[in-house]
Amino acid sequence: MDKPQQGFELPSKPLRYVYKYTSTFLGESYQYEKHASGLDVYVFPKKMNSTTAILGTRFGSVDNTFKTSKNGEFITVPDGVAHFLEHKLFENEDGSDSFERFSQLGADANAYTSSNRTAYYFECTKNFSKNLEELISFVFTPYFTEKGIKKEIGIIAEEIKMYDDNPYDRCYYSMLDGLYEKHSVKRNICGSLESINKITPDILYDCHKVFYSPSNMVLAVCGDVTLDTVIKIVDKLLPQNKRIRKIIRSNENCNEPKEVNQKLITQKMNVSKPIFGIGIKDTELPRTKISSVKKAVMMDILGGMLFSRSSEFYNELLEKELIHLDFRYEYSLCETFAFFSLSGKSDDPEKLLDEIYAYIERLKTTGLSREDFNREKKAMITDHVGMFDSTSQIANALFNHGCAGSELFHYHGLIESIRLCELEKLLEKTFRKEYFTMSVVYPINETKN
Repeated sequence: MDKPQQGFELPSKPLRYVYKYTSTFLGESYQYEKHASGLDVYVFPKKMNSTTAILGTRFGSVDNTFKTSKNGEFITVPDGVAHFLEHKLFENEDGSDSFERFSQLGADANAYTSSNRTAYYFECTKNFSKNLEELISFVFTPYFTEKGIKKEIGIIAEEIKMYDDNPYDRCYYSMLDGLYEKHSVKRNICGSLESINKITPDILYDCHKVFYSPSNMVLAVCGDVTLDTVIKIVDKLLPQNKRIRKIIRSNENCNEPKEVNQKLITQKMNVSKPIFGIGIKDTELPRTKISSVKKAVMMDILGGMLFSRSSEFYNELLEKELIHLDFRYEYSLCETFAFFSLSGKSDDPEKLLDEIYAYIERLKTTGLSREDFNREKKAMITDHVGMFDSTSQIANALFNHGCAGSELFHYHGLIESIRLCELEKLLEKTFRKEYFTMSVVYPINETKN
């Protein structure tokens, strides 16, 4: 190693590299720093009454087969481990519960697990530093016992039964089952009664060690706080030596066929009107981070043009009483799956599907409306700008962009860059009849099968 020049000393701490992102359009800015531990830290200073912090990991319900070395063996854990781990982390070795600690500190806290990530968050108007210390401490300090696991199995088992008894959840997961033959996204995020009974403390510790490594995690903060304040707290609680833990996920979810698994799934439950879920399987997954964000933006614009309450088709369906006011659309995109979905109640779901087929084919012939296109782009930009009045919405957006490896302020430019011809190609490629599936929950006394 070269000796330092005379009169100079080696730094006692690793050099910090802080990146500042600024939007002239919004008049806003935020900072990013890769902490010495490997944690991605984003801080969006905002002089508002509340502050929101989100700490999460790129670990969700689909991540059940993985390994940590190229030549190692793949490990498969039971379905529902990510969600189970989320529940158990709030319990501490001294018997305390972090929910109670947050409450005592004047913060509202919660957590969630999705298909590809798990997040823990709080919102507070005071005691930010103490709340952030609590968040980082319990997330990075797991404590599991056989007794605690057994108790939690009972709690989550009741949650699974509740979902099984909920017609909307049953309809949704049946729609996923119709879309996918193999992909693990079709399985309940909570797992099954059988799978959660296989969970042990060792499995939870192993998953925590792999997926809760700081280099696989993101911390996003928005409020009247500085990056230096946040980094000092992180310095205090996390190691100063960055260790990159490479996670190799199984490619089994990449082997999903293009065809849908089933075209129509029906069942009967105690509902007053039929509940439907229509899924359109997107078989062309983006290959880069920026193309993923662009694809999501394009599908949001296209979805609004086709099915928002401002569209002519939506109002036609209302007049024909084929949908109700709970009708909604959504696009879901992950590294290994993507689908567009429509859901709500309908007096005649199968006739509704026929109307949608005819509508899509008509648009492929006549082309999309530029007026609708401009309207939806304007609406998305308005919603995007409005988001910056909320610390919780900003923190959530920062966290999601951080997990995806994209930049928050690029979003506005992406919306502006979308061209109508791109959406017409997307409509042609994605909204094809062979990629559709429908799940319907009929009333018990319904005559249709």
